[in-house]
Amino acid sequence: MSREHLPSASPPQRPPHDAPASGRPRIVALDVLRGFALCEILLANIQLMATGGSAVAVQPMGDWDPWLGLPIFSLLFGIGFALLLDSAAGGVARPRVVLLRRLAALLVIGLLHMLLWPGEILADYAVVGMLVLLPSTWLPRWATAGLAAVLIPGALVLSGGGPLLIAGLFLLGSALVRYKVIERIERSTRGPILLGLSFAVGLAAALWVRDSMRAVGTTTYLTSMSSLADLLLVGVYVCGLLALLRTPLRPVLRFVLAPLGRMALTHYLGATLLVLAAARVLGLPIGESLTAAYWTAGVILAAQWLFSALWLRRHRQGPLEWLWRWATWGHRPSVS
Repeated sequence: MSREHLPSASPPQRPPHDAPASGRPRIVALDVLRGFALCEILLANIQLMATGGSAVAVQPMGDWDPWLGLPIFSLLFGIGFALLLDSAAGGVARPRVVLLRRLAALLVIGLLHMLLWPGEILADYAVVGMLVLLPSTWLPRWATAGLAAVLIPGALVLSGGGPLLIAGLFLLGSALVRYKVIERIERSTRGPILLGLSFAVGLAAALWVRDSMRAVGTTTYLTSMSSLADLLLVGVYVCGLLALLRTPLRPVLRFVLAPLGRMALTHYLGATLLVLAAARVLGLPIGESLTAAYWTAGVILAAQWLFSALWLRRHRQGPLEWLWRWATWGHRPSVS
C-alpha cells in the first residue's frame, strides 16, 4: 500500500478468537469491503512495488491509484479497533493494554515489511493508532465523531491526505461502531443508496470545480479539490458495494471478495513477496508494461483467493492474522 484505507441471510460464522466474550458473528460486509480494497491496492501499487518505489511509465488506474484502497482500509481499521475494544472489555481486566499490544505488533510488522516495500503503510497505521485512536477510547463518542469531522476536511485542505486523513478516518470508523451504525450495516438498502447518490452528486460538483480551476490556471486548493473528489469516489464505491450486498449478487460478492478480506493482512504482505519474485526472479517487465502489471496482479489475486478458500475451510483466520492475534492477546489462540 502506498503512502500517497435485514441481517445476513447466511448462517452466523463462529466468532474470531479476539471476541471471546461477545460471540459476535463476522460482519460479511466488512470482509467484502476489505477484499475489494485489497484488490485495488495491489493494482495501484504493483508497478511501484516491482521497481522499489521508483517512477513508472503508466499507473494502472491513473490519477485514482492511491485512493480507492487507502481510505477504505483506514475506515475499516478504525471499525475493527472499536469492535476489538468492545470484545476485550467483556473478557479482560485491562482492554486498552490488549489494544496497545495489537498496535505494537503491527508496528513491528510494518517496519519489517518496509525493508521490502518502502511505500508500505502499516507502520504509519500503528503510529497514528497509538497517538490518536487509542487515546480516543477515553473520549465520549460525540467527541470522537467531532474530531473526525474536523480532521478529515482539515487534512484535505492542509495536505490533501497523509497521516491527518488516516487519523480522521480511524476516528470515523470508531464512531460508526460506537453509534451502532456498524451493527445495522447489513440491514438497510435505502441508506447506502441515498448516501451513495449524495456522494455521487458531491463528486460531480468537485470534479466540475477542479476542472474549472485548471481551466483558468488557478492552483490554490487544486490538490485539496482533487483529494476531495477522490474521497467522494471512495464513498460511492463503498455505498455501491453495500447496496449490492442487499441484492441477489450478495452470494457472488461474498464468494469472490470475502475470503480475500478475511485474510487481508496475510495477502497484503504476501503480495509484496510475490510481486518481487515475479519482477526480480522471473524478470517480468511489471514496471514498464501495463499489460504485464495487470496479468501479474490477476494471477496473484487468483492464487491468493484459492489459498484463502482452502485455508479457511479448516481455520477461522489466516496465518498472519493468527500470529497477530497471538501478539494481541498474549497467549496462543486456537487455529480452527
